[in-house]
Amino acid sequence: MKPAGDALPTVRPDPLLIAPLTRAVDARMRVPGSKSLSNRHLVLAALADAPTRLVGLLACDDCDRLLAALAELGVAHQRESRANGDANGDASGDVVVLTPPPRGVGEVSAHKETRVNLGDGGTPTRFMLALAAAQHDGWCDVDGSARMRERPIAEGVDMLRALGARVEYLEAEGRLPVRVFGRSTRDGRGEGLNDGLRGGKLRVGRTASSQFVSALMLVAPTLPEGLEIEFTEEPTSATYIQLSLGALQAAGVDAEVAYRPVEASSPDTGLASIRIRPQTIRGGTVDIEPDASSAVYPAALAAISGGEVVLEGLPRRSLQPDALFFDDLALRGARIEETPNGVRVRGRVQGKLRGLDSDYARAPDAAVMAMVLAAACDGPSRITGLGTLRVKESDRIEAVAKGLRALGGVVETGDDWVRVHPLPPIVGALASTVIDTVNDHRIAMAFAVLGLVRPGISIANPRCVEKSWPRYWETLDLLRGAVSRENGHR
Repeated sequence: MKPAGDALPTVRPDPLLIAPLTRAVDARMRVPGSKSLSNRHLVLAALADAPTRLVGLLACDDCDRLLAALAELGVAHQRESRANGDANGDASGDVVVLTPPPRGVGEVSAHKETRVNLGDGGTPTRFMLALAAAQHDGWCDVDGSARMRERPIAEGVDMLRALGARVEYLEAEGRLPVRVFGRSTRDGRGEGLNDGLRGGKLRVGRTASSQFVSALMLVAPTLPEGLEIEFTEEPTSATYIQLSLGALQAAGVDAEVAYRPVEASSPDTGLASIRIRPQTIRGGTVDIEPDASSAVYPAALAAISGGEVVLEGLPRRSLQPDALFFDDLALRGARIEETPNGVRVRGRVQGKLRGLDSDYARAPDAAVMAMVLAAACDGPSRITGLGTLRVKESDRIEAVAKGLRALGGVVETGDDWVRVHPLPPIVGALASTVIDTVNDHRIAMAFAVLGLVRPGISIANPRCVEKSWPRYWETLDLLRGAVSRENGHR
């Protein structure tokens, strides 16, 4: 049974009471396309030498807002439909063809004014800052939601300025909204204000977000001087920088990458420098693989319910950082198997998963599900490497701790770590506990998984999942009642 790809998500009550499973889950499914890869390939398609056909592009608020922002910069797009599955059981997905504006034709436009709002999208916002500086023929005001206005962008702005861009804060220093002046922007007298992003060399240490570095990498091939980045220490979320390198390679871009030696037991990647020379970004067809960040939720459900889920189309050793979650599940006692079609996750039939310590510096998005899952294990778990979680869509460390404490749990927290103790057993009648999602999709999705195995959990503001997985609740409905069913999604 498959929900129609073009159907709108069902309106859910708020708060939404999660009905527990009546049996261990046993399903075969394909999660939506990777949000991280979708955003990266949207930017590359906007800069390509020919139209780009993105197959399996994620349809969600983040990607939709980025598409709309690209349209404001003159990038046309057209949606195609794919059949709802084929003989091999492939799930439906969006196909979007992007056509970049012509380059080098006529004069640069004079004082073209553009305004874009990326909502809660941290990655789209930071990508748009670099794209507007590199390629827009005028100035572009970039803004976001109230939460996005609270999130830091000063590091990214400083990087852009160091490479020749002109960026002005319109209200508060270090915060959105900002005005980005693109290439050859001119004032009313015809005098030059800015030559745009030139490129050059940067030395980068620990940053608040890897998204700024990825943003510069994606536009680097179009810059007159290219880009050379020297990492003075292990960069924040280095695995996402490597994901950007993979996306660039898929678009025909060569990058020179150097690594420093690291010990085999170190979680560091050893990334030392990246050099991207001016070159052509190629159009063509790109297949977006399923989202590892979304896959952690059905995987966690199989693991804690003692059931089984096959995640079709997802490589066991995907470049996506959140694939690390499968390794953590295996250490806790779940069985993780590579199949010809994807990854099979089998939970422990007898007993709970093991409590243990783990480092999620490489997989920050999966860390939310890891923290919640730890409350269903047989002993305490200390999870580290969580520094970036405090400046995401919410302070995710505190949001998870608050939710687990509301359920009677004990959670200790630090700047970049948590220690989660197992939730106490349910005794007697149980009143529903409403989880404050803080308008954060990952908080909602993770606690909903817990609600499928622990009665009495309600999710406030269930619509927040539209940021990354609009049909998430329909998926849970199918998983709750489906045995060996396929599940296709937009």
